[in-house]
Amino acid sequence: MSHSVSEKLKRIKQTIPEQVKLVAVSKTKPVEDIMEAYQAGQICFGENKAQEMEAKQALLPANIEWHFIGHLQTNKVKYITAFVSLIEAVDSLKLLKEINKQASRHSRIIPCLLQFHIAEEESKFGLNREEASALLESEDYKKMKNIKLAGVMGMATFTDDLQQVRREFIHLREIFNWLKTSYFIQDEAFKEISMGMSGDYPIAIEEGATIVRVGSLIFGERNYSATE
Repeated sequence: MSHSVSEKLKRIKQTIPEQVKLVAVSKTKPVEDIMEAYQAGQICFGENKAQEMEAKQALLPANIEWHFIGHLQTNKVKYITAFVSLIEAVDSLKLLKEINKQASRHSRIIPCLLQFHIAEEESKFGLNREEASALLESEDYKKMKNIKLAGVMGMATFTDDLQQVRREFIHLREIFNWLKTSYFIQDEAFKEISMGMSGDYPIAIEEGATIVRVGSLIFGERNYSATE
């Protein structure tokens, strides 16, 4: 490896404004790499497999902020609810109910982002506006005491067409603005727009991202897939 994790991290941080949170996507990467990034000042890491996150959390410093960034199955929620800082990819009422249930067992309120389908690819998970409205207007949601919706998340199409990527990020920002004015106008905690990955995070920042998820540019290309 020509550059160390800490050197790559430093370079990335120089391109990210202070008000934007960097999630270092550490999925599939060894604990040693995460520790190197941590020692270089990175506190927030993203994983997309619940049991992998649980195993790493047990071995690493307690003040690490863990973001769950992938599709989360309801039967895996229990592995991360004791410690997870943010669940970025809530794509159904069923999943939100399970997070609320498991969080109550730990006497926690877990912040979550609603994931929206903004890409033109069929494979991506996510809500549309109608599904989001149905969720937010449901009696089940109104009864939840152990989750806190903090914003939105989305993944752009995996494409070299950066104009398309920009359109999709603009779309997510518009969804955030609609939700904010329609449902969260008084809620200061509803403020996050998580979008942008290694290949397109500068565009995401230009279009209003408050959280970016960068993996391969920090940890290298090994085991790369399109969820970072």
